[in-house]
Amino acid sequence: MVPDLEPLGPLHFGNVYEDDTLEGMARRVLAGAPERFVLVGFSMGGFVARVLTLMAPERVSGVAFIASSARGYSDEETARRKAGYRPGDRPPRAAGAVTTAMGLHPDREKDPVLLDRLRGMQRRLGPAVRKRQAALVRRDGYADLERIACPALVVACRQDRLRTFAETERMATQLPHARFEVIEDCGHMAPLERPRELAALLAGWIKREGL
Repeated sequence: MVPDLEPLGPLHFGNVYEDDTLEGMARRVLAGAPERFVLVGFSMGGFVARVLTLMAPERVSGVAFIASSARGYSDEETARRKAGYRPGDRPPRAAGAVTTAMGLHPDREKDPVLLDRLRGMQRRLGPAVRKRQAALVRRDGYADLERIACPALVVACRQDRLRTFAETERMATQLPHARFEVIEDCGHMAPLERPRELAALLAGWIKREGL
């Protein structure tokens, strides 16, 4: 997405890999960000973006939530997510078994190029970061969205199997100044599956809002 986003201005990438709370992640991102900026949060990054925008509203000129949610996780869900990232908890893959990815559109869940990119990201993150992110406490934040006064963009992916369409759509209804967009024929991983379409939505929104 970088070539399509660079004309909008300097790009900064928040560090969400060293903290074990959303608040800690938000503070670290703020520490390395410009004085005022447009914030884009994808998936878990949307949870961080919500916390950050409420933490420092004077610094966020606009916020975009991509394939995200504000639904809280129950204790049972958090425990299950923690267990899913402990070494040895998952059975070994059978020889010759076809790898699939729930984060991709059903028609692309076996795409070798996309799967290789996903595996590469997992290797770069490492098990410690993945486990830490899986164990994050995520409380329901839909009511908090009503306190975000800046322009907002909410993007849902039609075939997202990791975030329900209703969860993402509800974010747009709770935000006071939100635009809601849908990327068709796309699973959860919009930046990989539909990078040009996603970049165009971001660019159009930024231009319309004068950000």
